[in-house]
Formats: sequence, structure tokens, C-alpha cells
Amino acid sequence: MRPIKPHLFLASILLMLLLIQVAVVQAAPETVVKVEPPSSYANIDETFTINVTVADVQNLYGIDVTLYWNSSILQVVSVDLRLGVESHPDGVLHESPSPPYIQENNVIQEQGTYRLAATSMAPSPSFNGTGNIVRITFVVISPGNCTLDLETELWDYPPPNQGSMPIEHTTIDGFFGLISEFPNVLILPLFIILTTFAVVFCKKISRKLGSRLDSLASQTRFISKGEKVY
Repeated sequence: MRPIKPHLFLASILLMLLLIQVAVVQAAPETVVKVEPPSSYANIDETFTINVTVADVQNLYGIDVTLYWNSSILQVVSVDLRLGVESHPDGVLHESPSPPYIQENNVIQEQGTYRLAATSMAPSPSFNGTGNIVRITFVVISPGNCTLDLETELWDYPPPNQGSMPIEHTTIDGFFGLISEFPNVLILPLFIILTTFAVVFCKKISRKLGSRLDSLASQTRFISKGEKVY
């Protein structure tokens, strides 16, 4: 048996380590910031609620979220921040020992814009995992459909004497659709048409049933007379 050359053995080990590293990187979940639920539907004057959610994030320390919508269709009713997992178990960032610093939390209804910029404060630890950043409730003020357009930036926990670095992630928008209501102006004509159809149909059935009964009665009388003659 020929001995394996040292340089070939070393190359094989390095190749195996490289393949293992690639497999681990590919298996790591991708960080996503998204509107949840992805699609919402309501009638005029009805409300609906969405969450802006970050999923599978590591070492999160700062967030910058901007949401756009069609202000002629939707109006913001309320904004519920979910910052501080100690008081919001479904939220993000830590508020102990220091609460997050909120630089901006502002709705501009005329422009159909909401922006939130916030960061954790030392010595609070970074956030890892999945959580809701903010919960927004809208009311539908006029007919139409629109995109809930999301723009986000995520920042990591800064090393000593260094600044934060952006966290790569994917952003997924949401969608709002109006539930189509049947026009009231068509309800009465449709009711008249259906009622007329039902009356005509019942008359036809009644005539056919009467004819069948008359025919059956005639056959019965004929048979009875035949029996008497016999």
C-alpha cells in the first residue's frame, strides 16, 4: 500500500474544512424585515393592524424603519412600539439596564409616511432572534388598494472604540386590498329577477305535476273500468 503524500493529505483536510464552512453558512437563516400579515383586507371605515417584524437577526442594536402607504386610502389610527423585550415579550431590543433611545417616532399622515429610528443603550446587550418592531393600526377612508412599502436599516452592536456596522437583510413589503362590496343599487333588480325566475319555475313545475296527476288518474279509471268488464 502506497503512503499518502503529506501535501495531498493537507489539501484534503483543507477542502473538507472549506466544505463544512460553506454548509454552515448556507444553513444560517437569512435576516428578514417584513410586514405581517403580508396581505390585509377591510371595508371602508373598518380598521386593520399590521406588525413590522424582524426575523432571525443576530447582534441587533439599532433600527431605522420607514413605512409608506397611500394616504388617500388609509389613515393611521394608532402606533404601538414593541421596543424592550423585558416589557414586550414579542418585541425587540433590550431595555435593561438602560432603555432604548428613540430618535424618531413620527407619523406624517398627509404624506402617508411613518418613521422609527431607535437604538439600544450601553450596557444593554444586543438582541438576537425574532420580534415585532412596531404595531400599526389603519382605518380605510376611501376605496382602493395599495402597497405597504417598507424601507429598513439594521445596525449591530459596536465593538469597543468602533462604530456600528449595518446588518444585511431582506425587506418584504405588505399589501392592502379593499373587500369588494356588492353595489346596493343592484340588489333590488337582482332580487326582482330571482323572484320572477322562482315564480315562473314553480308554475312550470306545478303544470307538469298537474299533468302527471291527471294522466295517472285517467289510467287508474281506465284500469278500474277494465276490471269491471272482465
